Amino acid sequence: MSDIATAAPAASYRSAQGGLPPQSDLLTDRAIVTEAYTVIPRGVLRDIVTSVFPEWTGSRAWVLNRPVAGGATTFAQSIVEVAPGGGSEHPEPQAEVEGFLFVMDGELTVTIEGTPNVLRAGGFAFVPAGTAWSVANNGVETSSFHWIRKRYEPLAGHTPRPVVGNEQDIEPNPMPDTNGAWRTTRMLDPQDLAFDMHVNVVTFEPGASIPFAETHVMEHGLYVLEGKAVYRLNGDWVEVQEGDYMSLRAFCPQACYAGGPAKFRYLLYKDVNRQVSL
Repeated sequence: MSDIATAAPAASYRSAQGGLPPQSDLLTDRAIVTEAYTVIPRGVLRDIVTSVFPEWTGSRAWVLNRPVAGGATTFAQSIVEVAPGGGSEHPEPQAEVEGFLFVMDGELTVTIEGTPNVLRAGGFAFVPAGTAWSVANNGVETSSFHWIRKRYEPLAGHTPRPVVGNEQDIEPNPMPDTNGAWRTTRMLDPQDLAFDMHVNVVTFEPGASIPFAETHVMEHGLYVLEGKAVYRLNGDWVEVQEGDYMSLRAFCPQACYAGGPAKFRYLLYKDVNRQVSL
């Protein structure tokens, strides 16, 4: 690992806005919870639904997913907002839990085993379970990032390592037979069995699609970074846009059309590389 300070971002990352809607607004929104999926639209991420985590200062969080009966059970995901001077010396309360941080705006210093890494928009850090790490906003603007947490499933002969980088520096992989209209930026090595989760940035050009209903054992957390699309979730058509979040339980059928006029991009979590525990 090295001290990483990336250049000004070329990509766009929608972050939570907070605030409250006016009293004149209608109550109708796109939020929905089913046994197959949950959709949390960006309009739900208001000040009054934030959490304050122990061991953190100058911070607040929107919890997007936690293990619940009938829903996704392998991970927790939050958007954490850190004011200048804020952060945590001991952010992870459970030694058996690994973490993945993805910065959407501002500047965040993530120190892993004594090595500081300065992350800006698009920057990420994977922190293995049991690793000493801390987070600080040493900049002059508020920073926000996604924090994905998962209880690590050890595998004999395979030990994960910390990984730090920026998704803008990684060449996306085009999906087969799409002429590059559907691309995946993989921030963790998909061939390394030490990792029991992957976090990717998925990009669709306007009009591109997932042309079949994916139905698989992996759970998903999807946060829309940019653009809009229509998602097919367990038989329902759901419109999503930048700032929206979807949590999909195992085997939820899923497909989408990118609506345009801009690219449709989202941050994707999935659990991988382990046998089903019975």
